[in-house]
Amino acid sequence: MYRQALVDNTFRGCYTRKYTTYKIQKDPETFCPFVLNDIMGLGPIKGVSVDDVKLALKGRVKEGYEFNFESTLSEKDPKFYNKHPTANDKVHVMVCVIDANTVANMTDKIVKKIREIRTEANKLNIPQVAIFTKIDEACPEIKEDVKNVYKVKSLKEKMEKFSGDVGIPMNCIFPVENYHDEIDLNSDIDSLILSALKHIINFGDDCINFHKSPKNEIWRSINWG
Repeated sequence: MYRQALVDNTFRGCYTRKYTTYKIQKDPETFCPFVLNDIMGLGPIKGVSVDDVKLALKGRVKEGYEFNFESTLSEKDPKFYNKHPTANDKVHVMVCVIDANTVANMTDKIVKKIREIRTEANKLNIPQVAIFTKIDEACPEIKEDVKNVYKVKSLKEKMEKFSGDVGIPMNCIFPVENYHDEIDLNSDIDSLILSALKHIINFGDDCINFHKSPKNEIWRSINWG
């Protein structure tokens, strides 16, 4: 289990405050050729600014920038505004992380935010996917056996509702079960997580090929939710 990103087991808003890059180490000297960037969630009230997400997509946000729901990063900020982003600074895949339990209660305001961000990503030719988390909590049949994931009608209905609301196609929405109280790896849980990651990597490759970037480019995924 990889525990670089700090988490909080409470419901007091988004725990992520800073724009942080995570690398996955292959061995003592090398890393996987992609990075994951975590940002503050949208949130119904105190969420990340849509304008900040748009800047991050363009590679304008520097490492360590602290999100503030009341303001947006300014190009006058020399410390955190990147005036000259390289291809490695830009996002190649946008990932929306959504709690499967919250889909039914997603407000119009959140839907509008997601669609606005997707519009910007479309302009930049950035592919978008969604990850449905906590599917075991949302569906008792999956809690009993995660291999039931594609047999449960209620989960499919949640995914279809989300797809219809925000516009992300069904084949770009990937359900996963979270590690919660486990202390050892579980191959059934891993299979869903690795499947989602495989598709995200494929989308990243497609984006790089579209922009005809150098083969040695490190591509970047931005994750918010």
